[in-house]
Amino acid sequence: MVSYKMNSTLLSDVEEDQRSRETADKWIFGLLLVVIGLVPLLVGGYVKDIASPLITNIGDIASGTKGDIFTHYKMIVILIITMIITGIFLTKIIFMNGQLRKTKLNIFIPIFGIAIVMSTILSPSISIALWGQYNRSDGAISYICYLALFFIAMNIDYPKKAVHYVMYSLYPFILINLILITMNFTGHDAMTYPAVQKLMTIFLPEGASLGGNSIMLGTLNQWNFMSGMFAVMTVMYLAWSIVDASKIRSFINAGVAVISFAIMLMSISTSGFLTIVVLTPLLIVLILKSSQPAKALIAVLAFLIISVPVFHVLAEKDPRVWNESIGFIVKKNPYIKEQPAAMEHSEIQFPWVKKTYAAENQFELPVLPERGIAAGSGRMYIWEKTVELTMNRPLFGYGLDTLMYHFPHYHIDARAGMWDENTIVDKPHSMYVGIFYGTGIVGFLGFAGIVLLTVIAAVKIIVNRRQTIIAVLAVGWLAFLFQGLFNDSLPGTAGPMWAIAGIMLGMLYANKDVEEITDGRND
Repeated sequence: MVSYKMNSTLLSDVEEDQRSRETADKWIFGLLLVVIGLVPLLVGGYVKDIASPLITNIGDIASGTKGDIFTHYKMIVILIITMIITGIFLTKIIFMNGQLRKTKLNIFIPIFGIAIVMSTILSPSISIALWGQYNRSDGAISYICYLALFFIAMNIDYPKKAVHYVMYSLYPFILINLILITMNFTGHDAMTYPAVQKLMTIFLPEGASLGGNSIMLGTLNQWNFMSGMFAVMTVMYLAWSIVDASKIRSFINAGVAVISFAIMLMSISTSGFLTIVVLTPLLIVLILKSSQPAKALIAVLAFLIISVPVFHVLAEKDPRVWNESIGFIVKKNPYIKEQPAAMEHSEIQFPWVKKTYAAENQFELPVLPERGIAAGSGRMYIWEKTVELTMNRPLFGYGLDTLMYHFPHYHIDARAGMWDENTIVDKPHSMYVGIFYGTGIVGFLGFAGIVLLTVIAAVKIIVNRRQTIIAVLAVGWLAFLFQGLFNDSLPGTAGPMWAIAGIMLGMLYANKDVEEITDGRND
């Protein structure tokens, strides 16, 4: 009898722990959805007194009160949610007999994390390296949050329709940004309306106001971020339309992909278009491996057929749409009407006018580099100088998001690389170069290990498995990593995508995707 009671008690404890772990996982997943769906939408005015590590009269670098609209509140919410999720996760591990999954990522995550901490401690600009620039918030705290979200997400279990919930949570992000960028594209920027201005200044101190040139392209900071992120959205929803067995939902999400594609085009940046081009072969693989190839092909064709007139309308409105997309391949822009070239005044020649020259060897001007723009709209110049700079502190770098205070501004070579030597470089324009600069060789090795292992996992999901809805997340993560070659990371883009990558791995490791092969057939 004693043995029976002991076994019953033990069984009861095991079942109780199991229920508790399931509850903890549900709460964590719900909070991850908030990071994915809500954080990219957060905007609002914020001002801060900045103590620059440099004594200078250059406005962008000097100390003073500075404002931001797009990143501060995103970062604060990510920080709060990360702390809550971490508390729940630790409680699950310590008190509910939770287990950590064994993976090689458990080697590289600590390496990257330790390098972030060390680079911050050793940084010449510790406070900047800790929080990031006032208008980017992409310092050590943000990256530690990204890593924590990623690690926890890959160590919990998910409901059968987890991918559906992830994708549904992004609908508001897409639709709201469609409205905002269309207003901007058509010359009716949302920031010109008093109601929007009032909303953006709710949390500003008395006397503070928005700058007269403030615009709202979308809920992300700038053209490049909008282009890259909505290329990610385009391929994710296209992938979902391919693998989903539900015909109705498949065609709805092909339409959502068209909307994301239109937003990407209106963002006037090449990075998004290149991302879609590079990911296209993987989408073709998904079509070929689909259990319903005809339905998958029709959904993609519907996307293409609708996208063509959308592209035409947008390019007619602004020819730069062609330049920053197809123009990368086909230089001649049919949307630009050629005008007869007017002869410059300096080119007019009169035979009776004789040229005179200064005597030789009397006065010689210095030879200056010819003005030009390096590859990638000047990115190649920035990357070259940033890597050279990092070699002065190779192990742990200068600290994340501090480039503006250490980059060699006003360098004469900038004439040939960025057209104007007076340009202030505030970011590396590449997530990879930024991590190398910020955390040095040690941090970059940790990050590279994470990237390599997650890329292998994502490609295997897409290529080796007959059909799985996790491929939607895999395509999205690969697209994010590719566009990161040309774009920096930010709380509104990196936070959600690191969470998505963790969910992808968590579902893969738990073999939940096996149950989802027939997803949508019983809806």
